[in-house]
Amino acid sequence: MTKIKNYLSLIKFSHTIFAMPFALIGFFLGILALVNVPNVYYNHLFIDTAVKKINLFFSSNWYLFLLVLLSMIFARSAAMAFNRYLDRSFDEKNPRTAIREIPAGIIKANSALVFTIVCGLLFVVCCYFINPLCLALSPVALFVVLGYSFTKRFTPLCHLILGLGLSLAPIGAYLAVTGQFALLPVLFSFTVLFWVSGFDIIYALQDEEFDKSQNLYSIPAWLGKVKALRVSEILHLLCAACLVYAGFYGHFGMWYWIGVILFQALLIYQHTLVKPTDLSKVNLAFATTNGIASVVFAIFVITDLFIH
Repeated sequence: MTKIKNYLSLIKFSHTIFAMPFALIGFFLGILALVNVPNVYYNHLFIDTAVKKINLFFSSNWYLFLLVLLSMIFARSAAMAFNRYLDRSFDEKNPRTAIREIPAGIIKANSALVFTIVCGLLFVVCCYFINPLCLALSPVALFVVLGYSFTKRFTPLCHLILGLGLSLAPIGAYLAVTGQFALLPVLFSFTVLFWVSGFDIIYALQDEEFDKSQNLYSIPAWLGKVKALRVSEILHLLCAACLVYAGFYGHFGMWYWIGVILFQALLIYQHTLVKPTDLSKVNLAFATTNGIASVVFAIFVITDLFIH
């Protein structure tokens, strides 16, 4: 049990909450597209029909929902474990990260690498059982989520690569259900890209001086804390723009727009917590606020899909 807890801590399993709700949005968008339920009328008969069709889908395809969840968990676990493995020498030097499992000697580096390989293979296996398109794209997804770990060594745009990795969640879940691309889940993927990139910059503020001392790249190390926060704000404005466009494009209703307002309010709140001269609330802004924002938004979007 202790070993399981150590590995869950290694991969920060609780942070799965960031992208998982967006994967659920993509999944339910895919179901509605597959059963051809219109998304434009308020009608009691429509609600009954939609629920019946979705129940029918789950009765014969419940395993697909499980495979989507597992593929997300395995891909993210592989990415986090590999990041910890690759950055172990830097983590050992950084007082903030020296307590992590590998530098602290709780988990051996080679064990973390084996864990990465196993999770990567399990991800591919899940994609195999989902559909041929997801299997074909699985190496691309792994390349993105694992490749992020190298980017801090050569570009300050590493935050955008992290955002790109998590942005695969909604479009990936949609592809798992439908086997084809569509603009609406792609818009939600761009939402995740800008949202995650923005809050990762905030998180990176803590290591500005350390990154400079080790010749590592990040937006804070490149531009300084004040300008880095401005970049984060711009990215979150782009996130808001994607949500607004997705709302009009998808003909969403009241519940969706309430979700958008709450999501953006939490992002604004996040920016009020962090100042260039005061980083004491970074963890509150990074983990708690973003986790709540993601879950709340998904609840309202999925509610709108069912009753609008």
